[in-house]
Amino acid sequence: MHTFFPALLLACACLPMPLPAWAHCALADEAPAMLDQWKTSGFATVDTENRNRRAFELLDCLGDPDPLLRDGTAFEALSTWMRGKQLDPDTLRLLQQRLLQQLKGADVDGFRKPFTALVLSEVARTDRVQPWMTADERRQMTAAATEYLTSVRDYRGYVDGEGWRHGVAHGADWILQLALNKALSPSQVLSLLAAIGSQAMPADGHAYAFGEPGRLARPVAYAIARGDLEQPTVDAWLAGLAQSLGPRPETAPQAVWWVRRANLENFLHALAYLADGDQSPALTALAAGARATMQELP
Repeated sequence: MHTFFPALLLACACLPMPLPAWAHCALADEAPAMLDQWKTSGFATVDTENRNRRAFELLDCLGDPDPLLRDGTAFEALSTWMRGKQLDPDTLRLLQQRLLQQLKGADVDGFRKPFTALVLSEVARTDRVQPWMTADERRQMTAAATEYLTSVRDYRGYVDGEGWRHGVAHGADWILQLALNKALSPSQVLSLLAAIGSQAMPADGHAYAFGEPGRLARPVAYAIARGDLEQPTVDAWLAGLAQSLGPRPETAPQAVWWVRRANLENFLHALAYLADGDQSPALTALAAGARATMQELP
């Protein structure tokens, strides 16, 4: 098997330390044809040690401006290995630590944090499918996910020639995997819903155009489907969304308010659509509550 990466970081790849913004993506040294071949092979590696080393090297590619490297190779390889249970808990734990470090600091090009969040959604999924985190680690991840999503201010989705950023959608995917995890307490799930609500209608009047309302609605529907949130709590959360919108301004400017209202309405439509047709009392109530909230919007 062709060795795609130089033997860099062998001694320190597993240390949970922050990386400089200019960290080199080893994939950039490879010809596109070789990357295609590796992808076609299912991201095969010669052995476990080699796979673990490459997993850490790929983290440096999550902020690369080339979507072929960032999205089409680095993320897909990490996702493939995690979904195939090819990374052991010790490796996952160290990856999680490095990824959480990568959420810190400036992200000038706006790629590193959204794709770090997307990989963290895959890490969270591994623990949901086959638990390996401690309760403290799960609490730390839940706090990090809520902090990340509420902090997103770069609302770029897809840009021609640059590919995806999609920070809100990726944060919602991370929260989805956590909401599905029955090891989380109702209070932790409620904190996830608060983070979702914070991005249902961006304060600056950004108009969602890349499917964000639906991506934000999915974790809410699955969180409610757990059945461990009291209905008054869900009703209060929905009412809080409408209250956050506030009344229509009586004088100009009004454009930001109208865009925020449209975002919220689209989000509530997505919630009702996802919950429709389900026979569980919790989701039936969610659909009804979403529709009632829409009707009450100013």
